Amino acid sequence: MSVENSVITTGEYIKHHLTHIQTGNGFWTFYLDTLFVSIFIGVFALSFFYFISRRFSLEAPSGFQNFIELIFDFVDGQVRDTYHGKSKLIAPLALTIFVWVFLMNLMDLVPVDFFNVFGKLIGSHFLQDMKLVPTTDPNLTLAMSISVFCLIIIYNFTSKGLKGVLIEVFFKPFGPFLFVVNFFLKLIEELAKPVSLGLRLYGNLYAGELIFILISLLPWFIQWVLGGPWAIFHILIITIQAFVFMVLTIVYLSLAEEAH
Repeated sequence: MSVENSVITTGEYIKHHLTHIQTGNGFWTFYLDTLFVSIFIGVFALSFFYFISRRFSLEAPSGFQNFIELIFDFVDGQVRDTYHGKSKLIAPLALTIFVWVFLMNLMDLVPVDFFNVFGKLIGSHFLQDMKLVPTTDPNLTLAMSISVFCLIIIYNFTSKGLKGVLIEVFFKPFGPFLFVVNFFLKLIEELAKPVSLGLRLYGNLYAGELIFILISLLPWFIQWVLGGPWAIFHILIITIQAFVFMVLTIVYLSLAEEAH
């Protein structure tokens, strides 16, 4: 059983693992663990890709190089099949989203109390209280989806112009006489994209983390029986969620460039 369980109640244990390290007040409240882990993972991924690229070889590719090329080909295939515009930003953006979201999701497979115990050993209160999975924070997932939403708006205006956007917003699908209805339908359609994109990722990862926490409350000999199969199944979940976030981003940006 987890170390914490001997000194605090079950409710306090669950609350501890679901509470972020915060600073600031109101709107300007920052979740330090979310920022630290997400930035660290981003820097790690960029450094790893840079390290592999500096040792790129056509004659004798390493296993890591083959793995990176496999990811590149997979993402590039999704972009070619889904995106029908001419922007050169989409493929790098899709690759960044897939790798970054997957690695942040992957932190859910770290044992629940690992950093808590490690933090106690080295005397770090930050590590003891840190939440490891950034994508269980709706602030991060919604911030990412809002960034995609901003790109959707930019792509709409760059591909259709102001006139084309106004026609699509006020004249479609019911014509100019029902422009108010057209506007509200378009508003709901567009706002639903970032909300669903961010909440889908958050909900799936939050539920997965909660299940791991509940399993960690059980006796140690039962934890492995339940935790092992769930961890294996969760690998599929974290991969699918990264894939879905990437594909929907490509689809939304492709729709933004298409005239209806």
